Amino acid sequence: MAANFTLKPNAMTDAPFIDLKSTHNPYRWYLPVEERYCVGPPGKKFLFGGVGLGTAITALERTTGRPCIWATAQYLSFANPPDVLDVDVRSPVVGKNITQARVLGHIKDREIFTVNAAVGERESEHSKQWQTKPDVARPEDCPPMPRFDKHNVDLHHYLDMRVAQGRYSPDRAIEGGSSKDGRVVLWGRSKTGHPIDSAMLAIINDFVPSGTSHALGLPAGANSLDNTLRIHNIVETEWVCCDIQIEGVHNGFVHGRVAMFADDGTLMATGSQSGIIRFFDPEAFKARFEKS
Repeated sequence: MAANFTLKPNAMTDAPFIDLKSTHNPYRWYLPVEERYCVGPPGKKFLFGGVGLGTAITALERTTGRPCIWATAQYLSFANPPDVLDVDVRSPVVGKNITQARVLGHIKDREIFTVNAAVGERESEHSKQWQTKPDVARPEDCPPMPRFDKHNVDLHHYLDMRVAQGRYSPDRAIEGGSSKDGRVVLWGRSKTGHPIDSAMLAIINDFVPSGTSHALGLPAGANSLDNTLRIHNIVETEWVCCDIQIEGVHNGFVHGRVAMFADDGTLMATGSQSGIIRFFDPEAFKARFEKS
């Protein structure tokens, strides 16, 4: 499916990356599942988990008029183009400063994801962070994160991800054995000039499983089971520095976390994920993405 905007790397826009649509019901929204929100091999594209969480956060913030504090998504099924995803917001507890809420993303009667979250804000004179941005090369001095498929216009086409630390390969043929610390550092931004907001942080947060191959030193990836985002302080920035830590793998699952910083070192958000580890034959994996 063709995207409805073009790449303008040097142009900035106030429009959000996720074009969520409203309905007559202020508690229901919908998102056409276009390929620009998806990943996967040709003919088998599916909605990126981070886009699902970002969609839920966008719906929550617009419905309640309050900013996201934290949100966690449980992924239940896949959405594929040209599905239309319905997004229902429920706010069982609305307080003076905080709303406790749930979001259900579904296609007809099939649940795609469930999100639990809190939105709101409180005035306070205290604002401090203890985590610091890693000392790595600037994004313009880092190589692009390899794409498995350079021909299809999917989500990766619209994101500019750079590798500051860690091993990435277009066919996931990682060499050198397991990592000593399981850590990778990425830079990320939208190629289309869309702002870094809570939804964009949710998308970038979903790159935690991408560190699996580096951590194990094997051709591997992971399907996300969940995605948790905790907002600290979102500031205006072009790039997001993502300090990803794969914490461990066991019983076929990988667990990891990320801290996301602005250009100026402000800690904007933290996140964590668990995923189902998938091992690949590099040649077979590459063949799935070859241009037909």
